[in-house]
Amino acid sequence: MGDVTVRPLSFVVGTGRSGSTALSRVLNLHPEILSLNELLSSVGSEGMPEGELDGRGFWRLLAEPNPTFDRMIRSGASMPEFLYPRRAGRFSADATGIPRLSLMVLPHLTDDPDGLLDELAPRVSSWPRRPVEDQYRELFGLLCARFGRRVTVERSGFSVRWVPRLRAGFPEARFVHLHRGGPDCALSMSRHTGFRLLSMMEEMYALLGLEFGDELTPEHARELPPDLAGLLQDPFDPRLVFDRVMPVARFGELWSRLVTECLEHLARVPEAARMSLSYEDLLDSPDKELSRLAEFVGVEPGGEWLAAGRERLDPGRRGASLRLPPDELAALREACAPGERALAAA
Repeated sequence: MGDVTVRPLSFVVGTGRSGSTALSRVLNLHPEILSLNELLSSVGSEGMPEGELDGRGFWRLLAEPNPTFDRMIRSGASMPEFLYPRRAGRFSADATGIPRLSLMVLPHLTDDPDGLLDELAPRVSSWPRRPVEDQYRELFGLLCARFGRRVTVERSGFSVRWVPRLRAGFPEARFVHLHRGGPDCALSMSRHTGFRLLSMMEEMYALLGLEFGDELTPEHARELPPDLAGLLQDPFDPRLVFDRVMPVARFGELWSRLVTECLEHLARVPEAARMSLSYEDLLDSPDKELSRLAEFVGVEPGGEWLAAGRERLDPGRRGASLRLPPDELAALREACAPGERALAAA
């Protein structure tokens, strides 16, 4: 790791739609925690390559737009996690593209994400060549110093599949598995633009007989039904996503698959470096669970922070699946059963 200082680092991982966005807001209130909101989601797999990069190459990974997210915004299919378009700035999905760091990470830290981006650019670009992981460590340290924080906690939704890469690249890191009861989590997925798109893309790749993530060509589009082929246009018609009828049980199956995979990855993490955190427990006993979380990531749970955290956790956000028609609820519970069993066993 050379001369890079290794500071306390934790990753909150899980399926998404598990109260993780609310948790990021609570973490950001702690005076010693640098809360990195959706950094992994922002940079994507191409943002964590193997090997070494100099500062300029590393900055390009952080500052270039995420084409998928820009296309969603251009298409009118944005997600609530996209913070940058909510306030005026000099970037746009239509004209310039929105830098990866600017979409969700920097607006979580400051009301002036453009100014912070400009502040970071010359610093990061001047760094020497070194392993990508060390570049990220230096970035975490720079942001900690900038905001007067001591430990770093990164939190991204849908981060299950990042665990092996993070374990390999950051062996000092700790992992918090944030999870939510299957039926409520799956129902939330079924209403979320990103997860609806994910489900449709999985269907698309299955019809084409391709591995998920393989490049799709115009020839592939001609092999797909119009409602799926339309997603490959730029921009696409957002009604393809919003109006499509998708059984909620399909998202129960997705939740079971993701939570089981996450548990399998985390089982390889040393017990002292992993923690399980239930969203329902967090709502029922916020002081207890937030205190446990604070101690795990390496800070003291001050009374003012606990009080502020309680105010930002909404107990009314549980039990939504119970309002489904009985047949839909039964099918959803059946789809979630494998994941629920895996959680209980863990």
